[in-house]
Amino acid sequence: MATSGTTAFDLDIDEIIQEAYERCGATARTGYGLKSARRSLNILFSEWSNRGLHLWKVDLASVPLVEGQAEYNATTDSTNFPSNVNEILEAYVRDNSTTTAPVDTPITKIDRSAYSSIANKLSKGTPSQYYVDRTKSPSVFLYQTPSSSFSGSSYLLKFYYLKRIEDAGAYTNQTDVVYRFIPCMCAGLAYYLSLKIAPDRSQNLKLLYEDELSRALTEDSSSTSTYLTPKVYYPGT
Repeated sequence: MATSGTTAFDLDIDEIIQEAYERCGATARTGYGLKSARRSLNILFSEWSNRGLHLWKVDLASVPLVEGQAEYNATTDSTNFPSNVNEILEAYVRDNSTTTAPVDTPITKIDRSAYSSIANKLSKGTPSQYYVDRTKSPSVFLYQTPSSSFSGSSYLLKFYYLKRIEDAGAYTNQTDVVYRFIPCMCAGLAYYLSLKIAPDRSQNLKLLYEDELSRALTEDSSSTSTYLTPKVYYPGT
């Protein structure tokens, strides 16, 4: 049986828009229609940031610790702190003073209320907690702040973070979306466009979109080993 032998299928922005318009029973014929659809696609990507974790957008950052510094962001360290942070998932500090045997110590994420209740936020020591200020450009606040013996290029704040999905750019570009999310991306854009050009189809397109997105998010979850332990019953107990 002959097959293509390729696994490179992807869609350009204009093909995604055309697919969505066809599902609405229409065709994008004007420059404004294309511009409106691209805007809707970017809004869709923004909405996905409220829908949970997307594993293909998780990355690891490494930021050198500075003695006595509590706040870390893309302004305080534009070289190492990423500028496209959507959420910080988990963090740890690394003692890399012995390069052949680095030591990683997990630090605990706390909320704003817990951080605000700390009396001396500039107390120095080994960081054990962090608070994420989720502004437009997020910041990480450490407690304790790094001491002189736990700072410098050999001591790092390392964190896994969820990156923003890149904007839909030129129509000939491809999106910053993995293969398994193509169906729900097309379905989502079709639903968004239907609100503007085919409201009679919106309900059905929304149901299809939610179904496609649910499957994609389920598939995008992290798989781990499962261990089954049989329950033992003892007579007379």
